[in-house]
Amino acid sequence: MKIALTIAGSDSGGGAGIQADLKTFQQFGVFGTSVIVALTAQNTRGVRAVEVVPEAMVEAQLIALAEDLPPAALKTGMLAEAALVRRVARAVRENGWGPLVVDPVMISSSGHRLLSTEAEDVMRESLLPLAALATPNLDEAAVLTGRAVHDVPTMERAGETLLRFGAQAVLVKGGHLAGDQITDVLVTPEGILHLHHQRVNSGSTHGTGCTLSAAITAGLALGRPLEIAVTDGLDFVHRAIAAAPGLGGGHGPLDHTVTAPPPPPR
Repeated sequence: MKIALTIAGSDSGGGAGIQADLKTFQQFGVFGTSVIVALTAQNTRGVRAVEVVPEAMVEAQLIALAEDLPPAALKTGMLAEAALVRRVARAVRENGWGPLVVDPVMISSSGHRLLSTEAEDVMRESLLPLAALATPNLDEAAVLTGRAVHDVPTMERAGETLLRFGAQAVLVKGGHLAGDQITDVLVTPEGILHLHHQRVNSGSTHGTGCTLSAAITAGLALGRPLEIAVTDGLDFVHRAIAAAPGLGGGHGPLDHTVTAPPPPPR
């Protein structure tokens, strides 16, 4: 069984973060390990409080996994502070871990900041160059590139900019675009691919970014080519939104029990 690692924050509501990642890994048939960098008190209505895990404890978790349970692929989510971004980047380099999916979580869907402004620069300089894939949404892509990102052409330009910053590939997510059809833009050195699907009219969208990056990470751990891992991940998230159980009074969680796409024929 392949191992997939998530380095992220914990969501007490169970819809995003470490909890969403581990549920997604399970559905794809990979063994999930985790390094928790922050605790959040949150539910479907918003984030109530955030407690950052001490750097020494984050380091201890990283060392424990490196000694015994090295991942076949890994992802980062909420990393909270600049020092933690640096420590995670160092662990990835020193242990030769990869492929790495960087989900640059910055602000929660309820508007709570989850990454310090100083850490944004460190992520751009230290973590992106290690990424096999970065998965920013429109707002995150704008912060990382310093340019407005609001339609497909600007998504393409943002992806190309992030390639120049060192990422091997970039998936700019179009979920915040207006309209019934969503376009996600995958940018690689080989070119640009537009991935289209119909929007699911649902208020249950909490944790979509975490779930998508976890699904892609699982696919990479299983040895799937990047483009297939991305399309499989998008398919999984699309169906998980459609099947959402409608829990909570705010932005509810997805249904992480939907089946994962089967492996491609060999």
